[in-house]
Amino acid sequence: MARWCYRHRLVVLVLWVGALFGLGAAGTSAGTDYSNVFSLPDTDSKRAYDLMTKAFPERSGDTDTVVWRVDEGATARDDGVRSRIEPALKEIAGMKGVGEVASPYASKETGAAQISRNGRIAYAQVTFNEQADAVPKALVEDVVDTARSAARDGLQVELGGQAITRTQEPPTGTSELVGIAAAAVVLFLAFGSLFAMVLPIVIAVFGVGLGMLSTMLLSHVTDIPEVAPLLGSLIGLGVGIDYALFIVTRHRRGILRGLEPEASAVRALNTSGRAVLFAGGTVCIALAGMLVMNMRFLDGVVIAASLTVILSVLAAVTLLPSLLGLLGPRVLSRRQRRRLAADGPEPAEASGLAARWSSYVQKRPRSIAALAFVVMAFLALPLLSLRLGATDQGNHQESTTTRQAYDMLAEGFGPGFNGPLQVVAEETDTQGLVASIREMEGVAQVAAAPPSDGISVINVVPTTSPQSEETDQLIDRLRGEVIPEAGVEAHVGGVTAVFKDFAAVTGDRLPYFVGAIIALGFLLLLVAFRSLVVPLTAALMNLIAAAASFGVLVAVFQWGWGTELLGVGKEGPITAFLPVIMLSLLFGLSMDYQVFLVSRMHEEWVHTKDNARAVRVGLAETSRVINCAALIMICVFSAFVLSGDMEGAMAGIGLAAAVALDAFILRTALVPAAMHLLGRSNWWLPAGLEKRLPHLAVEPREAPREAPRATAPVPHARVPESYESGVASVVHGFIRTTEGDPVEGATLTLLSKGGRQLDRVSSLADGSYIVAAPSAGAYLLAATAPGHASRARHVMVMDEPLVYDVELARGEADAVNSDRG
Repeated sequence: MARWCYRHRLVVLVLWVGALFGLGAAGTSAGTDYSNVFSLPDTDSKRAYDLMTKAFPERSGDTDTVVWRVDEGATARDDGVRSRIEPALKEIAGMKGVGEVASPYASKETGAAQISRNGRIAYAQVTFNEQADAVPKALVEDVVDTARSAARDGLQVELGGQAITRTQEPPTGTSELVGIAAAAVVLFLAFGSLFAMVLPIVIAVFGVGLGMLSTMLLSHVTDIPEVAPLLGSLIGLGVGIDYALFIVTRHRRGILRGLEPEASAVRALNTSGRAVLFAGGTVCIALAGMLVMNMRFLDGVVIAASLTVILSVLAAVTLLPSLLGLLGPRVLSRRQRRRLAADGPEPAEASGLAARWSSYVQKRPRSIAALAFVVMAFLALPLLSLRLGATDQGNHQESTTTRQAYDMLAEGFGPGFNGPLQVVAEETDTQGLVASIREMEGVAQVAAAPPSDGISVINVVPTTSPQSEETDQLIDRLRGEVIPEAGVEAHVGGVTAVFKDFAAVTGDRLPYFVGAIIALGFLLLLVAFRSLVVPLTAALMNLIAAAASFGVLVAVFQWGWGTELLGVGKEGPITAFLPVIMLSLLFGLSMDYQVFLVSRMHEEWVHTKDNARAVRVGLAETSRVINCAALIMICVFSAFVLSGDMEGAMAGIGLAAAVALDAFILRTALVPAAMHLLGRSNWWLPAGLEKRLPHLAVEPREAPREAPRATAPVPHARVPESYESGVASVVHGFIRTTEGDPVEGATLTLLSKGGRQLDRVSSLADGSYIVAAPSAGAYLLAATAPGHASRARHVMVMDEPLVYDVELARGEADAVNSDRG
């Protein structure tokens, strides 16, 4: 498929562009129909909602609020205030799209309740003809401008409500653009090439664009919450750029090592492309774990996020090879192309810093593991005070009109005014219940509406805010004590009660959800790595990463540490559905990094049975790519603080913290240190289980060039791509001093019997090397290094790879030896 896409690149590009514009046109004409279905079956708030819907059919439009406050010594009833507010409200009522305006000046009887006791604060309710999402933004802006034009010195006018919130949102795509720009900087520093930098971004844009447009269309046929497209674009940008990064990195290496661009692209898709498919599958499986929660709200998030991930993977394995075909060798920087033309193919080498860190971890695994664990445990401590709930306009930034309107209503009518409760009874005689509620501690106001269809609604305003624990306790006392004692069949509903029930159900079902995704991850890693200890270690590390990232989330958004610096508004409880979404994404992304890291270690273990070497080489050769990919994800996720959405900001900060901790502490320090300590037991699997497990080939890194007649791949080192054909086998091993220290930068040359140079490479930081032999036979292997005596050995290469270690003495003269390997 990769070769076909490469050769038919224009056809593939036209198909993708056509799909993007086609879905764009369809989405623009159809619009959106997002719905936030937070209520849950078999909960008290859902039963209250059903009864209210039956007796009092909901109004079709969204109701927002205009709030005004006068200075001390004046009242909202003053003629000077009315002369400014009433014309503005009348003008708003006449706007097309506004259904009704309920003014406190319209009636002395009904309007009195809309003016505070001290007379300084009053409000009017503006009901639109449509729900908030469908109200034209231009109309909302006209309402805001008209209302605020009535303000003057001594008269403050603010507005609150869902439709008003839309006017405060930054332009659509701001967070995505900032994230892409930050990722572009990281990619340019990593690649040094403009074209190579653009490729991952283009792939992510196509994947996210098609995913969001498809989600828009699906919102007409199923319940998709408003936050779903935001979360879909968040995860889509991260995985789309990262998956393309893996493939482009592999492709560039192939060209640098002598392959033609087409052959390099095909090989990149056959190796890293397969890893991308596996990684995308694991993310989708982790997302599907949310279905265990049995919540309609989360079902829409699963659809949006999974669809975006699938399209990002599809773009990486089809669109990317076509773009590589269009660029050809220009995927390299000009400097790299000049060097390739002048010096010929070069061997790929692991980063010196990465190799040195890997050796350091091997020497001090206990201290590094202990330090990493202490850091993660410390960051996880705030998790002990986690409280699930819901955010509202009281969490907006203080400068916003919605936050000021919220605070003014709380000042004038009490903190509970912004989140009243509805006690819904299935009978008309509720006088005793009303009296009992009025006597309760924590109740500010109680008002019973006239019965309808045998159903009564009692409006209860708490003395505390919707997000306070006291309000939750009030709901519990109503349900557990007051209503049963009154002998009335009644249920407690309202937005505050709905979110309380949502948080309670989430907390109850969360252990089952965590168990499900851990079990799925365990089975995947068990099949991939043929080990019981590796998947157990991965599951434990995922739980540690989740605990630490939620600790950061609680400290920032619940305790308020750094909220002003981040500009995310006022602290409050963690949104109830966020742990489920974050855990799904975290487990999926952690699985990607775990597979990428451990598969390299597993490959080395299979061929050397040396656990220390396997862990050292795996970390040295993968840590740089993992860290680069993680840095891109951190940039993309952190940019969602600018989304204007509190849930989006929480998810962005939480996931950025999770990825940073996972990549820079767990995968770089704690996992390899633990694997050094566990030794050979890392790879233990009962013989009976080995026979029953299916085989799953995962190649998340650059595959070494195998000899056509070799029976096994060569561990950790790489065969030069210049031997595209005719390579029978290879010689590989380590260059060490007589004291056992690795020699980095030693030159290894393989010569024929006639003295012709067949291959030349430099040893890596751990002293490893590999040279390629064109056929079986006798060769001369020469090793030189500054400050060391040169050595040369005769080696006999057979059909299988030959392991041959060389010792160099410092300053010692040495003759050519004739030992056979």
